[in-house]
Amino acid sequence: MLYNDFKINFNESGCFSIHQIFAWKQNFDQSTLTRWCKKGLIIKLRNGYYTFPEYINVAGFSLCIANQIYKPSYVSLHYALNTYGLIPETVINFTSVSTLKTASFSNKFGVFSYRTVKPSLFFGYKETPFMGRSIYIASLEKAILDLLYLFPFYNTEQELEELRFDQTVLENNLNKKLLFQYLKKYDSPALERRVDLLMKTNNLCST
Repeated sequence: MLYNDFKINFNESGCFSIHQIFAWKQNFDQSTLTRWCKKGLIIKLRNGYYTFPEYINVAGFSLCIANQIYKPSYVSLHYALNTYGLIPETVINFTSVSTLKTASFSNKFGVFSYRTVKPSLFFGYKETPFMGRSIYIASLEKAILDLLYLFPFYNTEQELEELRFDQTVLENNLNKKLLFQYLKKYDSPALERRVDLLMKTNNLCST
């Protein structure tokens, strides 16, 4: 009976935390969650966060998990760039940016990795409604900048060419004005040089 009541209360939340559970029932026995995990009734996402197994097959739910289990964060870097069709390889890890320390979590949905930026650089993401919540994912322009900022070894033509950015996506979808507006906020001459090199490598004018 307890599990039925529990599922009725949390099923629509999708991803829920131990704090929400205690808000529901202050005297909830936390060891119950361990038993339910062993029985396959719920899935542990990381310490203190859980979901139900039926969400494994829900398209887009992993992105919701990425946002929820480590806050604040938004999906960016390689996963976002793959979503926009800019890089050809399938990206298995769900890569995100956060103001918290670098972290990584593995669960049945995949590997969720987070890279750190200072609060002033936590911007440039879009909000998409999803199951009564929102999914936050970097714009194409911000995902490119996050990549070049957090992975500074992309500083030669060869390294940038090996990213194999899709030329058609860059030409048709990249908002260069927005890219350079965002770039100013980084206040990084080194990043500016990498962006200029990226434009040159992909035969794009900088205006």
